[in-house]
Amino acid sequence: MDPVDAYLSELRDAHASGAAVPASAGDAALTALLALARDLALRAGEEHLAGRREHLEIESKSSPTDLVSQVDRRAEEVIVGGLASVRPDDAILAEEGTLQAGSSGVRWIIDPLDGTTNYVYGYPASCVSIAVELDGELRIGVIHEPSTELTYEAVAGRKAVCNGREIAVRRPSDLARALVATGFSYDAGQRRRQGAAMAHVLPRVRDIRRAGSAALDLCLVAAGRVDAYYELDLNIWDYAAGAVIARAAGADVRTVPAAHGKGPAVVAAAPALMPALLALLTEAGVLT
Repeated sequence: MDPVDAYLSELRDAHASGAAVPASAGDAALTALLALARDLALRAGEEHLAGRREHLEIESKSSPTDLVSQVDRRAEEVIVGGLASVRPDDAILAEEGTLQAGSSGVRWIIDPLDGTTNYVYGYPASCVSIAVELDGELRIGVIHEPSTELTYEAVAGRKAVCNGREIAVRRPSDLARALVATGFSYDAGQRRRQGAAMAHVLPRVRDIRRAGSAALDLCLVAAGRVDAYYELDLNIWDYAAGAVIARAAGADVRTVPAAHGKGPAVVAAAPALMPALLALLTEAGVLT
């Protein structure tokens, strides 16, 4: 039996009987899936680099500021094609339209180019983001940033790493000394509300950073390059892999009800910082 199938069968049997699953269970399966996710992310990253040498064909999606290029689509094709050849029974959800049902219990959640606006402008903050769910639970995250040759990765329950070196969240003493990352919606009205909320947050923290890639913002939390992060109006492919990586690095990552916009807000910080951050975001009108 395939190691992944065997692990999923073991998990289901344990859940049905109420038995505990040994911590080492599934190591071979998770390591194999991580290696595949890493390989696919690196291959998609080559498409990012190749696209720098050609004319970009740019279109808009949900608004004039929500961009997509042929590089986004080619990178997705590379990942989806790679999965079709080795794991054809897995489900896939990808930003540029791939939606494939599966029968294996494994689902791949893919953003082939997070930070497309940055990529179009040549601003150095864009990446490939790949997460893997097993029976509905996020277990693996890989984020590759081709321009810096940084690859962040984690398996739930293990340590997060960047280029093979362990990373961990920073532990600020209080919110007033926290460097906080955020992002903004593509909708003009929503951006106006987000700007007003940020004006309330800014005097209460060390400073604000806006990189333009939710996936990389979560990696920056994981690596201790910012102390916290919050954002609204995200899709699951924007944050799934980053959430796995940030949690493995010691962050508290939550999806919580937002006061406006679509879907939940994503909030990440060192655990000790989270209560004060949630209170501030509620006070600012970000959260309900």
